Amino acid sequence: MNDTSRERRLGLGYGLAAYGAWGVFPIYLKAVKTVPVVEVLCHRVVWALAVLVVVIAVRGEMRAVTAALRNRRALLVLSASTVLIAINWLVYIFSVTHSRMLESSLGYYINPLVSVLFGIVLLGERLEPLTKAAVVAAAAGVAWLAIHLGQLPWISLVLAFSFGLYGLLRKIAPVGALIGLTVETLLLAPLAAAYLGWAMSSGRSGFLIGGPAIKVLLLLAGPVTAVPLLCFAAAARRLPLSTMGFLQYVSPTLQFLLAVAVYAEPFDRGRAGAFACIWAAVALFAFDSARRRVPEPAVDA
Repeated sequence: MNDTSRERRLGLGYGLAAYGAWGVFPIYLKAVKTVPVVEVLCHRVVWALAVLVVVIAVRGEMRAVTAALRNRRALLVLSASTVLIAINWLVYIFSVTHSRMLESSLGYYINPLVSVLFGIVLLGERLEPLTKAAVVAAAAGVAWLAIHLGQLPWISLVLAFSFGLYGLLRKIAPVGALIGLTVETLLLAPLAAAYLGWAMSSGRSGFLIGGPAIKVLLLLAGPVTAVPLLCFAAAARRLPLSTMGFLQYVSPTLQFLLAVAVYAEPFDRGRAGAFACIWAAVALFAFDSARRRVPEPAVDA
């Protein structure tokens, strides 16, 4: 096996690990559902920062973090992306702990198509006919679900649009994935620490009220958050973007299966119709991407 094949196999392993971990992440969130949603988010931020600082120090990239904080353009873009990822994380945690995983799954299915929409509206990109049909099918799925629920599926839309905008901003941020994530968590950390301090001092902290298992699980929020992101970064360095694009559907598929098969969320005709439209959109989008794909060389780490 040559070096390129080995790197691609390694990248595929990292990619499956990242998206697989994100797909089963609801199991962790269900285990801490007695803790307030905002507090879970704050523990994610604080303990993820602790893990990232160690990784950055080991890799000798502290200067890059400092440089990003001093770069006005980078700081401006990352401040905006920080707000978006915080919203995304908060809504996602809410969806899982309030038994609305099907809506979050749907949101992550349509996220790639939202990114295409942003490309058209903001970057002036042109739509291929099959991609156009995929966008129409996805819009039909959202409309179908809105009619069925009697309201817009706000969880799906907030997750899709917040992560789509987040991806767009990270694309133009003049920093790498790991440095950017570290800066984002640094920006969120003071607010997260302040909230945790208030919750503890007021006796409302799930960490203090919960038993030993809850305490351990909340401390594990750091590695649970950071490790998949590090695997994703390792995969992105070794795999073509087209492969990463296909792997991203692993996560919402696992979320969907957990919601229906494990947590018994209702999957009635209305939801089935919406998902049928979304899956048709995904199939069209994936087929069109594969048809137009140009092989890309792997990049050595």
